[in-house]
Amino acid sequence: MTINKILIANRGEIALRILRAAKELGIETVAVHSTADADAMHVRLADQAVCIGPPPAADSYLSIPAIISAAEISGADAIHPGYGFLSENAHFAEVVEAHDIKWIGPKPEHIKIMGDKVAAKKTAGDLGIPLVPGSDGAVSEIGEAKRVAKDVGYPVIIKAASGGGGRGMKVVNSETELETQMQQAGTEAKAAFGDATVYIEKYLGDPRHIEFQVFGDGRGNAIHLGERDCSLQRRHQKVLEEAPSPVVSAEQRERMGKVCVDAMKGMGYRGAGTIEFLYENDEFYFIEMNTRLQVEHPVTEMITGVDLVREQIRIADGRDLSVKQEEIVFSGHAIECRINAENPKTWAPSPGKVTSYHAPGGMHVRVDSGLYAGYSIPPYYDSMIAKLIVYGRTRDGCMMRLARALDEFVIEGVQTTIPLHQKLVYDEEFQSGEYTIKWLEEWLAKDNLK
Repeated sequence: MTINKILIANRGEIALRILRAAKELGIETVAVHSTADADAMHVRLADQAVCIGPPPAADSYLSIPAIISAAEISGADAIHPGYGFLSENAHFAEVVEAHDIKWIGPKPEHIKIMGDKVAAKKTAGDLGIPLVPGSDGAVSEIGEAKRVAKDVGYPVIIKAASGGGGRGMKVVNSETELETQMQQAGTEAKAAFGDATVYIEKYLGDPRHIEFQVFGDGRGNAIHLGERDCSLQRRHQKVLEEAPSPVVSAEQRERMGKVCVDAMKGMGYRGAGTIEFLYENDEFYFIEMNTRLQVEHPVTEMITGVDLVREQIRIADGRDLSVKQEEIVFSGHAIECRINAENPKTWAPSPGKVTSYHAPGGMHVRVDSGLYAGYSIPPYYDSMIAKLIVYGRTRDGCMMRLARALDEFVIEGVQTTIPLHQKLVYDEEFQSGEYTIKWLEEWLAKDNLK
């Protein structure tokens, strides 16, 4: 290993996850942190820690000069961006490499392509990945929009080219509302992302959200590690993920996995990536590609036994993939619950001091979290404070273990979404596996948390 010291350009549970992988490879770690995170667990455990600014992310975790300065001061020879913040910022990746620091992530040009939804869709289509019917690229004129919508058939969905998290997205049911909705989508996109560009796709009525984990070595070799089902969402934000999907057959997995692998080989893709699909009527349709590690990566690790962060570091170090496709065995079932510091009924953030903390344990129970008793959750960042990941030989066995683990999980002093997951795991429709991306919001609308 030629990487000797990794700067972790992130915070919270993912920073701790990266730190652990680095230590197991014998690599020193540097934690960067805002003043609000001075007492964070990863800061305490890192070999070095550098404060990079005040609490607002724009002045700390999103400050490229501050992070590069921290790398130079500490002597770090690699940077891992985690997810969120600067992880999909192509300019940051370019700056890192320009300073002769190894970027533990994909090539900057691939981050740039996949970060632009229009370019990503065209690239995916060119690489043989199935697409949702829609516009070939950006749509700016209402006449063109009407032609596209008529060709693919209503309802259609207008999406922001630089979008995410549901912003700049509008469902249009008829031509009479197309112009108004298109203007609103562009205005929202401009306000949220600084880019008013939109495109149009066929609106799928009730699909599932399925994603495939891929890895490439940057030299034309690639593998996939199966799919994750991320259909349990609220306002386009994932709440619970599982692998494998309850509805994807082994034959479909092999077919779509090969499509994804061939595409990554064609790109010469390097590092970890996730190709996201809408799945309806046994067909897959490309949504986007995330050129980074995903929040839900642990469920893939549980069913394959492959350490994805370790793999990221090895590939950034110029090594070959540690496993071949034929060596990957999918075994059992895993579910991840995202635990947020939020009121489980109103979804209002609940930062504050954790007065008591007890993580569940036992066979095949994993908790990724930087929490400890006495830690104060700051109000400045994402509200996710822990991930509970459980494995079982079967899906039913996994759900039974999950229910037990949730009952053991104690976080006091703040409100959390643990009660939501405790209700979900006993719901018969969830247990059946027959849910879609609309199911959770409909379930919540029925006041199931009373």
